[in-house]
Amino acid sequence: MAGLGRTAVVTGAGRGLGVALAQALRLDGYEVIAATRGAGLDLSRPETFAPFAATLGHRPLDLLVHNAAIRGDTGGLASLQVGDFEAVMRVNVLGPLLLTRALLANLRAGAGQVVMISSRAGSLAEGRSDEGDYAYKCSKAALNMAGLKLADETGLSVLALHPGWVQTDMGGPEADVPPEVSAQGLLAQIKTAPSGSFRAWDGVDIGW
Repeated sequence: MAGLGRTAVVTGAGRGLGVALAQALRLDGYEVIAATRGAGLDLSRPETFAPFAATLGHRPLDLLVHNAAIRGDTGGLASLQVGDFEAVMRVNVLGPLLLTRALLANLRAGAGQVVMISSRAGSLAEGRSDEGDYAYKCSKAALNMAGLKLADETGLSVLALHPGWVQTDMGGPEADVPPEVSAQGLLAQIKTAPSGSFRAWDGVDIGW
């Protein structure tokens, strides 16, 4: 179904994949609200969520895309630090949960679809590797469970989507998927994947 006349909120829409996602949604007919720190929303600061929600008033919200994330330390067990780990979990997991709660009335007034931009790195079945980024991997595994819990409790349609190895600041120079290509694939999954799915941008199902 096309997004004609619909409203979407995209976090982390100031750069990289967020910019490409916002553009793809606009071309599909959505009015996109770019939720960025510059616009007053900071996922590390839950006190910004209610003021952001207040800017929407009673406006129906059809799609909420939790794209903003940070990676944190990648040095492995030896360099694991409490503050870094907590910061990653705060932005990547707690932030999306609390922001969804702040926008719950708007989502229920609209189509009410929530998309967690997750990662295959958070898959217990497929995400094992020798990379040392404990915080990021743990945060994406937790985000997947958060999405399932949200779907069960609220009745909203919730997807976990892996964008691929995207050519962004986080993905690095060796990444192989341009942001625009990932965004188009993600949009296709947003349109077709059933609630509770964990899929890659190209439609491949990912094991939890």
